[in-house]
Parts: sequence; structure tokens; C-alpha cells
Amino acid sequence: EVKLVESGGGSVQAGGSLRLSCTPSEFSYDGRVLGWFRQAPGKERELVACKSNTDESTYYSDSVQGRFSISSDNTKNTEYLEMKSLKPDDTAVYYCAMKSGFFFGIEFNSDARRPETYPYWGQGTQVTVSS
Repeated sequence: EVKLVESGGGSVQAGGSLRLSCTPSEFSYDGRVLGWFRQAPGKERELVACKSNTDESTYYSDSVQGRFSISSDNTKNTEYLEMKSLKPDDTAVYYCAMKSGFFFGIEFNSDARRPETYPYWGQGTQVTVSS
């Protein structure tokens, strides 16, 4: 089983920034999608961003577009979620997730937004934004 290790969560004031990291336990040159989901108490798990390593295409939800950004460090085999201009509504447990496949134009792939299509998940990291 592929394990994803997350870090970088914490507490910040509104307008602050955080960077989350996600490192898979196994490195592969095969195609894959790395997604970032979040879940607040009583809410459905929702995709906020994802990236395909096939063509480096990305997707961002409307609620985070312009504020969140995915980046990669191939040397460390690590994916990052840079979060800026954080709002109290961003408060949630954030999960990274991964699935295998060669995907082009991930922003047009609706399946990539469905959590049930991702077989591998990180342990989650808490992000709390205070007003």
C-alpha cells in the first residue's frame, strides 16, 4: 500500500499563509494525480486542488482559486499546497490523496474531483484560521 505523509498544518490569523506538504512512501515515474481535499465538521469532503504529473495541469476550486497553489519538489518527491490569504472558512482537516493514471488537462476531468476515485490517502492535517 502506498502511504502519504502530510505535514504543515497549524493555526493562523485571517490573511495569513501556510504550506502543506505531502510525500508518498513510494516513488514512481508512472502517471499519477495528486489531490488536496478538505473536510470541516459536518461538511462533505471536497476537492480544493489537484495536479497531474503527466502534463503538469492543475485544477483549483472556485473557493480557493487565486489563493492556493500546488507546487512540486521532484528531488524530494514531495508535493506542496501553498495557501495564502487564508479565511476562517478555510478551517478544516486537509488531506492529500493520490491515484494512478495518465491524465491530460486535469482541470477538465470531473472524476478527479471525486474523492472515491482516489485509493491512497494521507493522515490529514488540521488547518485553523481565526478571525
